[in-house]
Amino acid sequence: MGGSQLNNHQELVCIGCGVKVQTEDPKELGFAPKSALEKETIVCQRCFKLKHYNEVQDVSLTDDDFLKILNKVGETDSLIVKVVDIFDFNGSWLPGLHRFVGRNDVLLIGNKVDLLPKSVKPNKLINWMKQSSKELGLNPVDVLLVSADKGKHILEAADAIERYRKGKDVYVVGCTNVGKSTFINRLIKEVSGEGDIITTSHFPGTTLDMIEIPLDDGQALIDTPGIINHHQMAHYVDKRDFKVIMPKKEIKPRVYQLNEEQTLFFGGLARLDYVSGGRRSLTCYLSNELNIHRTKLEKADELYKNHAGELLTPPRPEQIEEFPKLIPHEFSLKDGKMDIVFSGLGWVTVNEPGAKIVAHVPKGVNVIVRKSLI
Repeated sequence: MGGSQLNNHQELVCIGCGVKVQTEDPKELGFAPKSALEKETIVCQRCFKLKHYNEVQDVSLTDDDFLKILNKVGETDSLIVKVVDIFDFNGSWLPGLHRFVGRNDVLLIGNKVDLLPKSVKPNKLINWMKQSSKELGLNPVDVLLVSADKGKHILEAADAIERYRKGKDVYVVGCTNVGKSTFINRLIKEVSGEGDIITTSHFPGTTLDMIEIPLDDGQALIDTPGIINHHQMAHYVDKRDFKVIMPKKEIKPRVYQLNEEQTLFFGGLARLDYVSGGRRSLTCYLSNELNIHRTKLEKADELYKNHAGELLTPPRPEQIEEFPKLIPHEFSLKDGKMDIVFSGLGWVTVNEPGAKIVAHVPKGVNVIVRKSLI
């Protein structure tokens, strides 16, 4: 088999997941180092890591692949576990999932709870997630909060999955950067103790690269690839700047006393104009690494034109040409304690009613207003 597999380079597939093997790009699907091609059976790096280190790696797919996966999941009789990033709830929501789940139950898991300031009450957050899910067309059987990174509440999540799956397979879905793979890796460690649960089994994936992790009763936990959400802010920054916009530590609120007609820039990625409403304080909940720059509204356009990519970064200087135009969204806040949410960056809380605000974000990125979480 080894010989025939090697003669015909088009036909190299991974014995683990069935994906086409390539040796060019380590970040893309089906990567294997050239040395792996000499072996009798060829395993892509993702399956290799899974088999030997029990690590699931995220891959990303086109919309078309995503729809195929959702269709497949909808046709099964299973429990669907949807992982979202609490810090970017709307940005990491999978649009359209509710149309595909069929009659399957959905368990909603909010990851990265460790990033929120301690003052956020878990119950309030869960109720808010339930409410928001309903508005987005999904009615989950339950909502849980975890921190996959810190290993918080993973056992509770494992128990809930066991309880709601009622002996069925489990499909884990989520978009890129929500920590889905970290969550599954933690789950495997918790459930198996030593983490040798996967090593003994083959993972018959499809070319869509689902990975099956066997459960005790002969059913499986199936990891689906991370889906790219095009309105996520992460698409507009250089990979090296992910660490600037995606918080790794608990967020420290930053408070600004603003007069009317003042502007806050969040790096060069977004801006908030405080137009009117008297002198007031705004609280910013963004990654601690992201620079906030205050200026007068009348100077804001010029500042951006002259300093985007240097004083105002990210984006990087070389990205400025390509960077999408910032589009203004106007809000008149009638109620007190509202959050203005910049999808993928965080939010700004306005405490008293009566503020007029213009939020600017790259074309395609969402801004929403919600009742304050904190």
